[in-house]
Amino acid sequence: MPQQTQELQENKVLDSRGLLCPMPVIQASNAVRALATGQVLKILATDPGSKADFPAWAEATGNKLLKHEAKDGLFTYWIQKG
Repeated sequence: MPQQTQELQENKVLDSRGLLCPMPVIQASNAVRALATGQVLKILATDPGSKADFPAWAEATGNKLLKHEAKDGLFTYWIQKG
């Protein structure tokens, strides 16, 4: 029987596919500002640099990187507003 993984519920999805650094982080910063504390932003990115950028940005801004996935060149991040 396959193991069930708990799905995160995002409050907003940001599609930054095709954009290069620093645009995905800039867009995420603007999107998080519009959220209430505790809400979750899901980010879709294709920039390989985002693997380093989003964890560093989340830590620097007091937000929490809840989960991240990489599959077939698509990087997905779930960030909770701190």
